[in-house]
Parts: sequence; C-alpha cells; structure tokens
Amino acid sequence: MQLALFDLDHTLIPFDSGMAWTEWLAAQGVLPADAPQRHLNLCREYVAGRQDIRGLHRATAGPISHLEPAELARLAQGFAAAMSPRLPATSHALVARHRDAGHHCVLVTATTRFIAEVFAQQFGLHDLIATESARDTAGHLTGEVIGEPCWGPHKIAHVQAWLARQSAPRLADCDFSTFYSDSASDLPLLEAVQKPVAVRPDERLRRAALERGWKVLPG
Repeated sequence: MQLALFDLDHTLIPFDSGMAWTEWLAAQGVLPADAPQRHLNLCREYVAGRQDIRGLHRATAGPISHLEPAELARLAQGFAAAMSPRLPATSHALVARHRDAGHHCVLVTATTRFIAEVFAQQFGLHDLIATESARDTAGHLTGEVIGEPCWGPHKIAHVQAWLARQSAPRLADCDFSTFYSDSASDLPLLEAVQKPVAVRPDERLRRAALERGWKVLPG
C-alpha cells in the first residue's frame, strides 16, 4: 500500500476545527454566545498542561449530548457549507497530488469523528482515522471517548489497527508512507513513516525537522 496521512488542525486547515465548530454552533444559537470564549480558555489550559485531550473532547461533545442524531447530522451539513470557503487551495492541491500519484489518502486526527469527517469529505480523502465519540443506546453523544483518543503516541496504534482492518501491510511494510503534521505531539507517527513532513510546525517540531532533514512547509 502507498499511504499519505494528514493531520487536520493547523496542517490541512490553518485553524482549530473544534473552535470553528463551537463558533458556528454559537452563531446558530445552539450553544450560548460565550461558548467560543470558554472553549478558547479550555484550549489554553490544555496547552499549559492543565487539561487533557479527554477533557477537550468532553467540552466539545458534552454540550450537544442532548441533540438527536438526525439533528447533529443536519448541523454537520451546515457546518460543512460554512467551512468550505475556508479550506486552503494549497491543501486541496496537496491532497490531489497524492491521489493522482495513486496514494491512499487518510486523515489521522485527534479531532472527534463527527467534526473531522466534514473535512475528510471536503478534501476528498479516502479514509478517516479519528477520536471516536461514545454514544448511548439512543445514539446521543455522551461526551466520553471510545478507547484511546487518536492523539500523540496513540496515533500509531490507530493507524496500525486501521491497516489491519484493510488487510494491508503494517506501516513499516508499506511501499510508501508519508505523514503531514504541525505538532511535536505527532513525532511518534512522523518517525514511523518513510517521508515525514512538518507543516507550519510548532517550535519543538521545527527543531526536530531541521535536525533530521525533514521537509518543512510554511502552510
């Protein structure tokens, strides 16, 4: 298999998808007007190490746990229409080049699936590996995560599990593999592919990329 893997936030898109979702829901009156600021404060707590990825997920999914699955799907469609003009032409072109080369293009993101699939579809990616949101028996979001979030060191396990479901070779045995990311938290997966690429990288990833001679894209 020839594999092209892409992170989402600040990689394929130059913004935070969870923040964009929260802002859009607030604009629709689904969330209170102060929801974006509260989400931003939580993100700052996360960056400072005082909040974890599961807490961020609860903050995103918990406030809409009352929504019926059909209503959530309708909102996702509206969100997709709102996001379409914000998707960079350079990212569309990047994905298209990999598709044209015959690479299997996969979004690999810590973002929860019901948000991430909006972007996976619009970029024309073949598959999506994301953090999986738990649901109750009626299909409502609970705010919790199924298994490990698709984040940091867990991303490799998620990719390997996905490959196994495709009856494909393990990552190390793929004919070609590349991964695009902005974050040092993705170093384990970047180190596992044949062609790691840093996109508008954070400072730690920039240093690692320069030391190892990895390609660096400005975004």
